[in-house]
Amino acid sequence: MSWLGSQVLNILWKPTVNIVRTRYHAEKTRLVRRYGYEEKIWSGGLLPRTLGKPLPLPEYRPANAWTERKALFGQNDYIDILGSGEIHPVKTLYTVPSWIRGVSGSEYHILLRKKKMWSKTGTPTMRPTKWKDMEKRLSFLYRKLNRKTKTGPSPD
Repeated sequence: MSWLGSQVLNILWKPTVNIVRTRYHAEKTRLVRRYGYEEKIWSGGLLPRTLGKPLPLPEYRPANAWTERKALFGQNDYIDILGSGEIHPVKTLYTVPSWIRGVSGSEYHILLRKKKMWSKTGTPTMRPTKWKDMEKRLSFLYRKLNRKTKTGPSPD
């Protein structure tokens, strides 16, 4: 009976084999890559030379620090502190689109404002792809807000 166990072990047992990905042989030679390639990048220095003289450097012209854009940069930063209080800081955001100006809400609320303002300008017919993309984003955010976020304490 013991011979049966040894026969079963001989059938089930297989020696481990190490697979080697590279071949080992005595006469290894280096593989020549990019045969016949010539380097075309010139590496003679910082400036190209013409007849032994360097090319002239361009004339230095300092930037004008008193252009209107640079001079008036940040002029409304402290208008709420130093001003007379007549103007709200949000009113000084000239370069921001109107639907973003003064909004302190989530992306969903900003998109709702944008949709409301764009619908008056005829955007749904003039730019249907943009309108469709905005509608898709709104529906995604609406579902996400309603399914995934908590709404606050329940009225007890």
